[in-house]
Amino acid sequence: MANDIFDVQVQERAWKQQFFYNAFRALWYNRIDGDYAEFGCWSGSSFWLAHLESRKHGHPARLWAFDSFQGLPAAEGVKDEHPNWAKGDMSMSVDEFHQACARDGVPRSAYEVVPGFYHDTLDRMAPTDRPVNIALAFIDCDMYSSTRSVLAFLMPRLKHGMIIAFDDYFCWTPTQPSGERRAMVEFFGDHPKWNLLPFMNFGWHGQSFVVEDKTLFA
Repeated sequence: MANDIFDVQVQERAWKQQFFYNAFRALWYNRIDGDYAEFGCWSGSSFWLAHLESRKHGHPARLWAFDSFQGLPAAEGVKDEHPNWAKGDMSMSVDEFHQACARDGVPRSAYEVVPGFYHDTLDRMAPTDRPVNIALAFIDCDMYSSTRSVLAFLMPRLKHGMIIAFDDYFCWTPTQPSGERRAMVEFFGDHPKWNLLPFMNFGWHGQSFVVEDKTLFA
């Protein structure tokens, strides 16, 4: 059983590394500059892969880690409910995150940490607060309400050519659509300016998109 769990973790990391390879290759090739912003940083593995692949492709993205560092928040309603998620799940302290980054070779000078639940951090940040120039946003906060906070934060920071990835895009329940997808549709479904062009999926759970400015097609 332990070997099966290890094999799954290895496979999922390989899927994710392939995504980051392609994403930073595309960003570098198309000259899309800006930072990497990760929303939900448990284990630090995605953060490490983003650093690894950005540097491999010569993309100088500064990395930003947004996380409560206390695990998942309490569900705000039925749209947040999922049988595999509970308050406090996937908890990792700030110190543990720094230790994981040091272990994986991510230098402290390469990244910033913004700790706190999103209603205490993202919801209170102004459009001029850093990071303002983002090339790749990686959303791994699972829950609908958290994803809404992330997308509200990203809206004034969207730009043509950036990539947005949803790690839990295909995580739904017998009675609810995926929380991350639901939030995405609410923000982008009929947006007058921004279109999301499917880029690539990773594993059974993740989907990414390239942000397109609709006015460029006029």
